Amino acid sequence: MIRKNLRWMAAVLMATNIAVVTPSSLLAAPKDRGNPDAAAAYATGTPIKHLVIIFGENVSFDHYFATYPSADNPSGETQFKAKAKTPTVNGLTQGQIELNQSSVKPTRLDPSQNYTCDMNHDYTPEQQAYDSGLMDKFPEFTSGGGCNSSFPGVMGLGPQIVMGYYDGNTVTGLWNYAQNFALNDNMYDTNFGPSTPGAINVISGMTGGVDPKTDAAAIADGSVLHTSSGDVLIGDDDALYDDCGTSSPFGMLAKNQNIGTLLSARKISWGWFQGGFTPSTPSVTGSKAVCASTTNRIDGTPETAYSSHHNPFAYYQATSNPHHLPPASLAEVGHDGVANHQYDISWFTKAAMAGHLPAVSYLKAPRAEDAHPSNSSPLDEQVFVTQIINLLQSLPTWDSTAVIITYDDSDGWFDHQMSPIVNQSMSPADDLNATGMCGSGKAALEAIQARCGYGPRMPFLVISPYAKDNFVDHTVIDQSSVVKFIEENWGLPAIGNGSFDEFAGPIDNMFNFKDQRDITLILNPNTGAVISDGK
Repeated sequence: MIRKNLRWMAAVLMATNIAVVTPSSLLAAPKDRGNPDAAAAYATGTPIKHLVIIFGENVSFDHYFATYPSADNPSGETQFKAKAKTPTVNGLTQGQIELNQSSVKPTRLDPSQNYTCDMNHDYTPEQQAYDSGLMDKFPEFTSGGGCNSSFPGVMGLGPQIVMGYYDGNTVTGLWNYAQNFALNDNMYDTNFGPSTPGAINVISGMTGGVDPKTDAAAIADGSVLHTSSGDVLIGDDDALYDDCGTSSPFGMLAKNQNIGTLLSARKISWGWFQGGFTPSTPSVTGSKAVCASTTNRIDGTPETAYSSHHNPFAYYQATSNPHHLPPASLAEVGHDGVANHQYDISWFTKAAMAGHLPAVSYLKAPRAEDAHPSNSSPLDEQVFVTQIINLLQSLPTWDSTAVIITYDDSDGWFDHQMSPIVNQSMSPADDLNATGMCGSGKAALEAIQARCGYGPRMPFLVISPYAKDNFVDHTVIDQSSVVKFIEENWGLPAIGNGSFDEFAGPIDNMFNFKDQRDITLILNPNTGAVISDGK
C-alpha cells in the first residue's frame, strides 16, 4: 500500500504540467480507498485483475508505425528519439518506400496533416487492394479518390493519400508507449472490412449469425450478406437494440454469445464505456432516446459524440441498453442492473476513481477523439488515450492492470504486409485472388462464408507493470485474441460456434508475469512527450 500511495502522489505531481488539458477530477486522489476492489477477488490465470481495452478507429499498422523507431524530427515538430537498442518492427525501409510497386509511393504525413478524409475500407475493396498478396492496389481501390477541399493539408495528394503514414513526430504518445511497454507488429483485423465487423470480433470473434428476422434492410444495402451458411455481417449498419441506431439496424441471433454474456454468467464485472452514450434527449414512455450531443476536436470543430455502429454489445439483445439508461448508482457499474453494463465514458472515470474498476472494461472514445479519419485525428486520439492511461497509473489498482490499445479496422490505409488467410471464403463479396474467391473458398470455421481473414494489419500495444519493456512481439494475433485472453484469464468457456477464438494467437508473450515493473509513464496529452517515466 505504501508503494501504491507513493506512486499516486508522484503521478499527481508529475501531471501538474498537463492540468490545462487534464480535468482536475482526473488528478484527484482516488476516493473510497477503503472500499474493497471486487475485481481483485476474482480468480485469474495471471496477475491481471483489471483489463482495459481502448478500442480506436481505422488505423493500419504502417499508417502509425511504418518507420518505427525512426522519426524525421524536422524543426518545429514534437521531437522523438528512440532509446538505445530499441528493436525494429516489420515496417517500411527507405528502400521499400522507393521501390514500392504501387502506382504512387508511400508518403510521410506531418502533424499539420492530421485531419484527412476517410478511405474506402469495405470488405471487397480491401481484398482487391491486396491484389492476391502483391499489396499494390490501394490507390485504385481504397483511396476513395483522394481528399477534397475540406482537408486542405492533404488535398494535393489525390489518391496518394491512402499511402500516407505518420511517424513519432505525430503519433508521439503511442511511440512512447511502445518504447516503455510492448508492441505487436503481427496483429490483424479478424476479417476484411469496416468498423462494425471489427467491433463484433473484438467481443466475440463471430460476425456470422445475424438474425434473419431483423436484417432485410441491411441485406438490401449490402451490410449483411445472405449466404448458404447463414446471414453474415460485412458492413456498417447500426445496432437494432439501440434507440440511437437509425441506419438499417439489425441484430444478432439470441444463441450468439459474446464476452459480456460469458462474464455475466460467471458474475464477473465488466462494462462497455462509450463517448456520447448519455442521450441528449432521454427516452420517455413511447419515445426513443436521442444521441445528438457533441464534443469538440482540438481544432474546435464539434462532432456528434456517439455512433451506434461502434457499439458491438448493442447488436445482442442480452447485452444491450436500448434506451441508454444510466446505472442506478456508482456501485452498479460493472454489474447487472438497469444499464446492463453499457455506460457513458464518464462512468468509467467515476468508477475508477472510486475504487470500482471492473475486471474488464472496453473504452470507446467520443467520435472527436476516436482517431477515425474525417471526424478525428491522431492528435485528438492522443488526448483521449494519454489522459486515460495517466489516470489509470495514478490508481491503487495499477499494480494489477493491463491496458490494450488496438483498432477496429485499417480504414483502407496502405500496409505492406500480407495477412495470413486462416479462414477462407467463397461469396459474391470476395475478391482477393479471383472474383468470388478469398483463398480456396473453404471456410474452416463452421463453413461460414463471407468472413475471410485475417484482414489488414493494425497496431496492438499492451501497457502494464507486467508488460515487457521496449519490446516488439511478432506473434500472429487478431482482434479475437482479446476475447481469448479474457476467456483464459478469467476461466471462461470458449465462445465457439464458429468464433475465431478457436484460431486466436495468444498475447501472453507481451507480458512477463514474473516481473512486475515499478513504472509510471506520464505523457503530455497535447504532444505525447514524456513528462516523467517514474522509474
